[in-house]
Formats: sequence, C-alpha cells, structure tokens
Amino acid sequence: MADFYETVLAVLKSDERFVAEDGTFLRNAVYEAAMKMDQELIHLLLSNEETCTRFFADVDGVKVFDKIGFAWVINNRQFLPDSYTRFKNKIGLADENGDLISASGKVELVFPYKDCVLEGGQTMEDQKRQEVFYNQLLAPDDIDRLLFPKVLSNAVRYSKDGQSPTTEFLSTDNIVIKGNNLLSLATLMRNYEGMVKCIYIDPPYNAGKKNSFGYNDSFNHSTWLSFMKTRLEYAKRLLTRDGCILIQTDDKEQAYLKVLSDEIFGVEQYETTFFVQVRFTNKTLAEDSTLHKVMETVHVYSKNHGAFRINKIKEQYSLDKFCWKIRELAEPQTIEVGGKKVDIYTDGKYEIIKIEPNIDGLKETWATGSLIRQGGTAAEFLAKYLIDRKKVDGLKVLYKVHNMGEDGLGFRYILGPQKASAFRGKFYSGVPLAIKDEVRTGVYDKEKPVPNLIYNYLSSEADFGNCRNEGGVDIEGGKKPEQLLKFFLDYFSNEGDLVLDFFGGSGTTAAVAHKMNRRYITCEQMDNQIEMIKSRLSSVVAGEKTGISSDVDWQGGGSFVYCELAKLNQTIVEEIDAATDEATLSDIYGRMVKSGFISYKVNPVDIDAAADDYAALSLDDKKRFLMEILDKNLLYVNYCDIDDEEFGISDEDKAFTRSFYREG
Repeated sequence: MADFYETVLAVLKSDERFVAEDGTFLRNAVYEAAMKMDQELIHLLLSNEETCTRFFADVDGVKVFDKIGFAWVINNRQFLPDSYTRFKNKIGLADENGDLISASGKVELVFPYKDCVLEGGQTMEDQKRQEVFYNQLLAPDDIDRLLFPKVLSNAVRYSKDGQSPTTEFLSTDNIVIKGNNLLSLATLMRNYEGMVKCIYIDPPYNAGKKNSFGYNDSFNHSTWLSFMKTRLEYAKRLLTRDGCILIQTDDKEQAYLKVLSDEIFGVEQYETTFFVQVRFTNKTLAEDSTLHKVMETVHVYSKNHGAFRINKIKEQYSLDKFCWKIRELAEPQTIEVGGKKVDIYTDGKYEIIKIEPNIDGLKETWATGSLIRQGGTAAEFLAKYLIDRKKVDGLKVLYKVHNMGEDGLGFRYILGPQKASAFRGKFYSGVPLAIKDEVRTGVYDKEKPVPNLIYNYLSSEADFGNCRNEGGVDIEGGKKPEQLLKFFLDYFSNEGDLVLDFFGGSGTTAAVAHKMNRRYITCEQMDNQIEMIKSRLSSVVAGEKTGISSDVDWQGGGSFVYCELAKLNQTIVEEIDAATDEATLSDIYGRMVKSGFISYKVNPVDIDAAADDYAALSLDDKKRFLMEILDKNLLYVNYCDIDDEEFGISDEDKAFTRSFYREG
C-alpha cells in the first residue's frame, strides 16, 4: 500500500498546480480539484495504469471516476501524513477508524432522541426508565435516494383567521417543516439554495445528558462531528453570498465545532465568537458540581467574508454633552512643549461655564485608559507633557494646546490635575468639523463595532432565567430568550430577509423573526416540539405580548404554513420505537419483508435461518436490529415518486408539493 501511495503522489506532483514553489505538495488543491471533477486531474489519473485501475470503474465501456475513494486516499493519514493532518487527527476530527471526518462521505442520519412527553398515568419515576436510542451512521454506498427532495404532506396555513388546510405555497410564506432535519435541508435546496440571509442553530450540545427537550444529548464524539458536518455543508449552500450562520454551544464541543466549521466554511469566513452569560455566577444548578458553567459560545461564519456586512450599533450623535463654554479672563503664559505652542492659564485666569447644549458647545472628557494610548490625542499629550508640570504650574491649571483637534477650533483645552495626588485630567472638545453640518441637521448616525461579549448589551443571565414562559411555552432548560435572538437578528439581518433554524426546539427563532418582520423557515422532528412551535407561532400571529413584543410594538398579524415530509419507512421507525412486546415486533418485521422496505444488503432467508439467535435477543436489541435493517433511503417519499400509486399521495398533498417546488 505504501508503494501505491508513492505512485499516487508522483502522478499528482507532475501537475504544477498541486506543488508549491518550495516543493510542498498542495493536498487541499488536489482535493478541491477532485470535488469539482477537474478534467485535467481526471486525465492525469487515467494516464497511469495503477491510478486508473484504483480510481475508475468500468461501466459499459465508460470509465467512471470514484472521487470519494480518491478523496479517502489523499486524505488518509498514511498518505503524506503532514503535520496538519496529524494535528487534525489528534484534536479529534477523525472517526473511530482514524479516517478524517472532513473527507468522509458518511452521513449521521438522526441524533438519538426520546420524546419525553409524559403519557397518561406516567410518573416522573417512570420517565427515568432505561431508554433505547437509535441513530445510524450511513456509509456513502448506503446513500442512494436518501437526500432527494421529498413530498410534503398535511399542509395547514395558520393566520389571524385561524387554521385551514392549504394546497398553495407562496414564495413569501413562512414555513414550519416536520421531519428529519437533514432531509428537510436537502428538500429546501431546490427552492432556497443561496437564499437564506441568516441561520441560527442551537444543536444538541453533546453534554452527556438528556435535556428537557427530550434529546439524549450524548453522542460518541466522532458521531456528533459527523452529525454536524453534513448539516453544516447544506447550511453553507443555503446562505446568500452576504449571509452568515450562528452556532450556539457550550464548552464541551465548541473547540471541535470551530475546527470543523473552519474546514467547511473556510478560516477566512470566521467572523467572531460571541460569549453569552446564561446563568448567574452565584446560583448553581447542582451543588455537587466542581465547576459552575455560566458561559456559552456562539460561533459566527459568513458565506463570503468580502461580501459580509453587519448592521453596526447606530446611535444618534447627541449634543447633550456639548454643554460647556470656557472663558479666558487674563493673558496667559506661553511656552513650547512637545513641539506645540501651549498657553497656560493658572487658577483664576479662566472660567468653565455650564450652558445649554448646542452645536458650538464643548464636551468634557476624562483623559484616562485607552484614550491615553491613542497617539496624537489630547489625553496622550496630557499624560506625556502636562501631568508633571503641576510641580511648576500648580494645580487646577488650564492649558490651551494649539494645532490640535479635529473640531475646527485650531486648539484643544486641557485641564490639569485638581489635587496634588491626582494623575489624570480632562480635555474639552467641540463637534468634529467633518460631521458638523450633519449633526446640525440631525441626520448623522454614529456607528460603533459590535462587541462579542453580549453581557454588555443584555442582562443575559436574567433573560435566560425569565424566558421559561415566553410564548406560552413552558420549558425548564435549553430554551433561549427572545432578547438573545433579537440581538442577533438586529445585527445580522434586515426586514424581509429569510432566517433559518433547522433545530426548531421551542420555536424561539421563528417567533422572533415573525415579530421582527423577517421571513423564516424552521425544522423539527419531534412531536412535542412541533406542537410547541405551532402553538407558539399561533400566539404570535394573534398578537401575544411576551418576550420582545413590547420592544418591537408587536400587534399580531402575518401567517405561517405547517407541513410534514411525507412518511414512508419513517412510520415504521415510529412503530418500532413505540413497540412494547414481541408480537408487535413480529408483525412489524413481517410487514417490512412483505413490503420490500428492508436494506438491499439483508437477505430475509438468512434472518429466518438465524431465527433462534434472533429469539434470544432482548426486546430492546430486537428493536435495534429492525431499525438497522430498515431501508433508510425510503424513510420519506421522494418528489420524483409523487405519482407512484404505491405510495398513496393524496391529490391535496400533490398540489401543495408542486406549488412548493413552483411547478404546476
């Protein structure tokens, strides 16, 4: 195998595009060329007998390039194991077999979950029983029709007039989709690729526990990374050229998530990480915890850094502080200090008067901190040349420093220390000349950068503590406050923009987007979460007053459309999950075999031959086995099969689906 790797390397290095000036092999350039089916690369590989045999299959006399197999080879840790590859392996971006996740075509179909709504008569103790969670990592050759666009069913429009079934979907509609979020993203690609301005997601944190949403928040590390990888790849394609994605998580996976996102979006598209205080430091959730986690992170990536723009903090330039006037009462002493002419007015030779704020007034500023470190400023001049003159000139001295300032006065007044022990002073400045006309007419807005410590702008820990009942949705943990989402949508979107959240949860993103006049799409697969979202958004449409409603003067209105991915084998998944006895499982298995909805890799005859071994399995293991042999390509009905009578798609569902895809 080592000889083969050397052959591949020699062949690739014959193309100067893949070799740097210093002779370094450009692995990433080769990988990108392969993914783009670069003709020169394909010709190069075909020209060598070994690479041709390994990377091309003969199909009816036609050579078909196996780009996934090729990518696996060039990214394999045994092929040119440079320091970067070794680094990625060490930090965990490899699966349990040591293969790089970034180069893998594997798909984590679902995350393990249990719908934790208490059933009738069920106690909290009952709820603590051992649960079986099902998730499956599919290899590339298992993914055939899995990611095709799906048929949509059971469409209902919600408005102020109530709810009613619909067969029409408008391009401006807000939409709530029930179904596997990966397959929902694949379904959205047809209509919405390159159309989403802002994506906010709050995925399972992989924190090693079940949370109040019912997620079993505990993945194998590499499984969690694979789960996120495929979804982020689709998310990137959905973004507009100037769009961005925000991914919230805690400290368990945030570092790995950032490296994974660097690979998917590119390090050049990393914009910032927001730090959000989600709990009070003095209120612990568990007394036996060693460390009290109060912060979470939100990584921000753009689709294209060059096109990305943020709505900076805008505040009207107020004249309120320009309320001072200085009178010179006597002739000053004049000296030269620091290369500038300086007039010295000792105590009693000047007067500082408070006046009504106006365009010609002066603003008083303490010369401290970062101001002192800014070159050429009055604060720096004071610190360098005037502070120590209190020994010569005395205290409470006013200095008029000529040839300084941008307010058109031609000088800057600087007030020295008032006490012998003081080491700071003040300076007085007018409205900057460059914006004086705009300020006078009241059309100037001052912009500031957005800090990445949200605590400065939100009482975030209080917002998290008080959001439990926002929107009429009562959840003890995991829910995000509406103020947090408003903060993000204020800066990363505008009215009319499309916002996406494919981990719908309790519907916070959708609710805030609705109130802020953004269009939105949200996806969720769990029954109890879907019911929360529909109820919450119905309340928003009706004009509910919680959350940010008062901040945006929300009065109600608008609408949204709810629909589902049309189920096929997903119905069987749910039946298996709900089964409580052997007879039910036996019936399900019989129907699976009869319908042909089992994996092509499984021979029913072999299962029958091993009937005794199957019978010896526990109920949970039998359920797990049936889940594994089910054909995952047929979880939902593909759009291309909409007219197949076998799937029984109603005329209403056909009409809505065709309307959604803008056909018919």
